[in-house]
Amino acid sequence: MRMPAQPAQNDRRSFVTLLSLVCLVTFGCYFAVSMRLPVVPLHARGLGITTAQIGVINAAFYLMAGLLSVPSGMLSDLLGRRRLAAAGSVILFAGMLLLYFGRSYVQLTGLYLLLGGGIAAFGPTMMSWVAEISPVSHLGRAYGWYTTALFCGLGMGPAAGGALGKALGLRPVFLIGAAVVTVNLWAVQRFLPAAEPATAARAERGRWRKNLAGVLTDRPLIGCWAATFGACVIAGMFFSFMPLHADNSGLDVGRIGVVYLVQSVTNALSRIPFGFFSDRVGQRKYQALFGVALVTVSIAGFAPAQTYLQFITASLGLGVSMAIAFTSIGALIAEIAEPRIRGMAMGGYNTCIYFGLMTGSIGLGPLIEAVGFARGFLLTGVINLPFVAVFAWAILGYCRPAGRRSDAGG
Repeated sequence: MRMPAQPAQNDRRSFVTLLSLVCLVTFGCYFAVSMRLPVVPLHARGLGITTAQIGVINAAFYLMAGLLSVPSGMLSDLLGRRRLAAAGSVILFAGMLLLYFGRSYVQLTGLYLLLGGGIAAFGPTMMSWVAEISPVSHLGRAYGWYTTALFCGLGMGPAAGGALGKALGLRPVFLIGAAVVTVNLWAVQRFLPAAEPATAARAERGRWRKNLAGVLTDRPLIGCWAATFGACVIAGMFFSFMPLHADNSGLDVGRIGVVYLVQSVTNALSRIPFGFFSDRVGQRKYQALFGVALVTVSIAGFAPAQTYLQFITASLGLGVSMAIAFTSIGALIAEIAEPRIRGMAMGGYNTCIYFGLMTGSIGLGPLIEAVGFARGFLLTGVINLPFVAVFAWAILGYCRPAGRRSDAGG
């Protein structure tokens, strides 16, 4: 069923209901899985695992999530969204449950690979679902609400995990997380519609190579992926090395935590108004280009930072710029991609997120060791300029095809 660009009252209520359900399910999944984040490093250290090995454990999650996002997106195009969301939830449940029994570096690394596979099945599927239930006129606000729910889950999960770990001990947190994923799996099966894949997608089951070739030659889509990768390299730099830069500048751990909090809260809460703005103005490509350019400037703002206020200001700028960029890029990909390849397109988007974060975390360490923190943050902004240029080249000539709408169902 196709929804009109200006939905009727019943369609509008249906859209709001479905989007609310998708946001709640997404929040629940990321909340449950991110409960492990403050607990696993401490659990691993208690087992005698080294700091370097803990870094590899974390990288394993990003690696597997990045590798499997595109294949999972393709499967969701062919098999239906609910099946892949449910499969991802089952894998995440298994991973969280088995963390309780993990006793070695090899076991924890393997379980993080498993969790990465689960989030790869869940994430692109839900993003594709948002596109399919949303009219084109509402894509910006839909992705604003969706990504806000996701980031709230990512932000509140670690806080809950840390509090529960302090009260109950580290390992019980994994069981609680697994229980929350079970509730989430029930919600996916109970409340999200079980529509069949679109007719066009079913007709293409034997021609997935042609679909893949079409995606890889879609210039605006490749531009969105490039911008996403570059911005996430910057995010990886911030998450991995801002605390060390701040510590060298004399900030204590409490203030460093507040710098993180400012970025995450600003990032999450700014997505809703900027999503509405992109719908109202109707020029997502310009908003996205402005956002990725502002991300480049914002990370360079950490280079001269020495005081607490300067770090807070730079973090505020980074949070706002990330919200502008990613809200409009997500909606733009949904607008560009045809329904039959939307899962593949969102899979590539998620792959660029995970590989960008991994590259920023692993690849920029040697740069900082060579030139120092201030120059390292400045050069990170410079490194992103080619990705901004590719995005500008790819997207500025793009115009949404007349009559393109978002299909309901999934």
